Amino acid sequence: MTTGERRVALSLVSVISVRMLGLFMILPVFAVYARDLEGYTGFLAGVAIGIYGLTQGLFQIPMGMLSDRWGRKPIIITGLLVFAFGSVVAAMSTSIYGVILGRALQGMGAISSAVMALAADLTREEQRMKMMAMIGMSIGASFMLALIIGPVLHGWFGLTGIFWMTTVLALAAILIVMFRVPTPVVSNLNRDAGVEPGWFRKVIKDSQLLRLDAGVLILHMIMTATFMAVPRFLDKQFNLALTDHWRVYLPVLILSIILILPFIILAERKRMMKQVLVTSVIVLSLACLGLYHWHQSLAGMVMLLVMFFAAFNLLEASLPSLVAKTAPAAHKGTAMGVFSSSQFMGAFLGGAGGGWLGQTYGLETVFLGNAVLAGLWLFIAVTMRQPRYLSSYTLQVGRLDEVRARELVSALTAVKGVAEAVVIPEDGVAYLKVDKGSLDQEALCVFSVS
Repeated sequence: MTTGERRVALSLVSVISVRMLGLFMILPVFAVYARDLEGYTGFLAGVAIGIYGLTQGLFQIPMGMLSDRWGRKPIIITGLLVFAFGSVVAAMSTSIYGVILGRALQGMGAISSAVMALAADLTREEQRMKMMAMIGMSIGASFMLALIIGPVLHGWFGLTGIFWMTTVLALAAILIVMFRVPTPVVSNLNRDAGVEPGWFRKVIKDSQLLRLDAGVLILHMIMTATFMAVPRFLDKQFNLALTDHWRVYLPVLILSIILILPFIILAERKRMMKQVLVTSVIVLSLACLGLYHWHQSLAGMVMLLVMFFAAFNLLEASLPSLVAKTAPAAHKGTAMGVFSSSQFMGAFLGGAGGGWLGQTYGLETVFLGNAVLAGLWLFIAVTMRQPRYLSSYTLQVGRLDEVRARELVSALTAVKGVAEAVVIPEDGVAYLKVDKGSLDQEALCVFSVS
């Protein structure tokens, strides 16, 4: 990366991290805190936790499309202002309904698609995947950091203070966008990062992509539902003060990350992604069943949470990679948009469903419901085809007519290591799926005009 690209990467990672941290910090504390709010029920508490997912899922693709028309930075700043306003509403609320409204507004400030598009505008094609990976990793890091600092900040400032802090961080993110992120000279539809409305139907009809969309939806249903129960058990069953819950989450997360490292290497280098995926879903279902049967033991719960988060983190890392490998070369952005919307919808359904189960049948049934969901996912995962171990690659080829574009497709697919090529004449870009291990880079450079 150039110095400018590194600055863009750091700035956009900061913006996304601040926003996701604000969304996630209430996860480890809200199930306990919400009981003091006017109008509380377990179901409404679950809706409050997950409602951001519903509005995020509904608004993120339209916001990305608006950024194509009105510019990336104005849409991102608008989204952050809406997010900040939602945080203020939640901070000032004394009822569960006010918090639900605030969380819904937070989700409406859906800037993920616009940030991805801005990242694509400001980076060269060969650096784009690296930029997207950094942004994706920052979201995972924000989630893990939120589990640890959420209880600590709650002890210092209360939940209201967390929402006010989120407001301040959102305003700081606006300043970063305004003064640290360059304004692109031209904003184009980048098909590997942006969403094409005309391709929604084909993406949704792809049975392999649907399996991955269903998987991430179930994964986030399980994750959000789990946080409707675990904080309550730590507080009620084991008399662990809310401010001390981080003492459970920190070692659990560290151990889970250490455990998954060999499996990440195995999945990519040994080309065993499906096997690792299926094994992770089995471990996830066993962890949920174990939490249902042994939730009375703190030691047992900690051990099972290590299993749970090891499986969760491995799946969270694997699924986007599988989407990138499975999606059509020129329409990965659309596939990732549908995938992300499924993820956020899962957060909403998990919060509402987990809250209703806990309220109606007892908190332990949340774990049983999660185990059933994981079992359903196991059936879906087992029937998935082995993925192609290909990477996305873009090549600037200059504007062409249709005849020359078809000739170029034939020439590109003849290059060693190129499995699929799509040339978009009006964009002057070739979108490829390549096997990096055998790719003839020098032969590809002949076709580049950059």
